[in-house]
Amino acid sequence: MQDIALSSMTAHMLGLIFASMYVGSIYVSKEARLVFNDQLTAVDSTGKPRERPRADNERWRDDPDVIRARLIAVTIATVLCITSVCWITPAALPLLGLWPSFPTSLTSLRHVVAPHLITPLLFLGPLYAKFLSFSPRNHWRGNLSTRTKLLFCNVTGLRNYIVAPITEEIVFRACVLSVYLLSPTLAASQIGLVLTTPLNFGVAHLHHAWDTYNRLGRTAVALKRAVFISLFQMVYTTLFGALCTYLFLQTHYSVLVPITAHIFCNIMGFPDFREDLRLGEGDGRKGVVIAAYLLGVVGFVYSVSPAGRWWWSFAENIEVLLR
Repeated sequence: MQDIALSSMTAHMLGLIFASMYVGSIYVSKEARLVFNDQLTAVDSTGKPRERPRADNERWRDDPDVIRARLIAVTIATVLCITSVCWITPAALPLLGLWPSFPTSLTSLRHVVAPHLITPLLFLGPLYAKFLSFSPRNHWRGNLSTRTKLLFCNVTGLRNYIVAPITEEIVFRACVLSVYLLSPTLAASQIGLVLTTPLNFGVAHLHHAWDTYNRLGRTAVALKRAVFISLFQMVYTTLFGALCTYLFLQTHYSVLVPITAHIFCNIMGFPDFREDLRLGEGDGRKGVVIAAYLLGVVGFVYSVSPAGRWWWSFAENIEVLLR
């Protein structure tokens, strides 16, 4: 098998092509495209736009038929991206990280499991607040089974917590990074990979602005709101993409770790510190919530630093994994 070296420009172009294939796939089929009427809606008393009622002849992002069509589209796009990488060179196949590492000892087991704990460590505060939400004072105890079914056992849950995280990480992490790693110039800088490759992932979320703009009534206020939300989402997903890229590289090209991080973050959502403090205060544990937030952030920063990677990074312990 002969290895090939890609130029930096070729790697960048291929990364852009993969991202375009993924996002563009949901606009190819008529069943997957959104349909909106030219309806306007007034803002509420605070000046914020309200989401208008959905008309019968419209197709919105969360409609079950639209979701099913888009799930098929992105799955096909993901297979095409993987095929494209393998067509470029079979040497890139191991770089995709599609095959999990199986532990052969207790020591290697720790280094297989530990990387999946990095993202939950960052969310230690929100996780503790989530635990408090089930306390008797919050009247949610006993509803875990019902809430789990409402969250996961439907086509929306299939999209948010299974298909989207898996396909996005395979395309935006495995496929994009595999071609970048085939470029000697780009592969020489791990920091460069962590900072640049997630931009494809962040920009890929900007198309949601059109959906938000239409749902909020196609007004000037709705446009401002859609732009703000989409830019915030782009920044947040780019930062999250940087974390997943870092995890992918530090786990010696295992896409499974970014996938579990993606699923976890989709379940948790963006942390709401004010609401978590309210839950803590209502349960008499406001200080514990704050401490959990601080401990999670400090523990995460330490763990991703060179001094703290010893307990989870494949790259730091590769000789153990190969025994």
